[in-house]
Amino acid sequence: MEEPAPPPQGVPPAAATDEAVLAELFLTERLGLVRLAYLLVGDQETAEDVVQDAFTALHRRWSRLSDHDRVLPYLRASVVNGCRMIHRRRSVMSRLTGDRQTPSRSAEAATLLGETRREVSAAVRALPRRQREAVVLRYYLGLSEAEIAETMGISRGTVKSTVFRALKALTVKLEGKR
Repeated sequence: MEEPAPPPQGVPPAAATDEAVLAELFLTERLGLVRLAYLLVGDQETAEDVVQDAFTALHRRWSRLSDHDRVLPYLRASVVNGCRMIHRRRSVMSRLTGDRQTPSRSAEAATLLGETRREVSAAVRALPRRQREAVVLRYYLGLSEAEIAETMGISRGTVKSTVFRALKALTVKLEGKR
């Protein structure tokens, strides 16, 4: 079996291990987090920026984190909060300029989504913020109610009622299109 390469000169072994853990975490979780952000903000470039910012913040705070086993929920919460910040910024800009900024889709992204998926995606994006976040975390990421509650900073009961109201609204909206 091959021995791991020694850390670069001047880098303590513990720091090299931390860097390896963060690099592995980035490789395994980045795409799922980008998908989460994309579903919340509506465009690929912004989603990638939000996730990159979340990983950058994690890297900065790594040595101060008390429980490294709770890093994924921390990242999810960071991504959701970053998406909230994007929505606030867009809201302020639309009030200042008087026009609504809609994220543009690349031709590639538009072709990847079928007509039904586009309708569902548009209906989810039209939900109020909290409902949209809960639905995306539940049905697109497959998180449990407890994980959603932790990520959003709300109680499990609020998660249940929020998802219920969101599904009811989606049903009404999507049934009206048929």
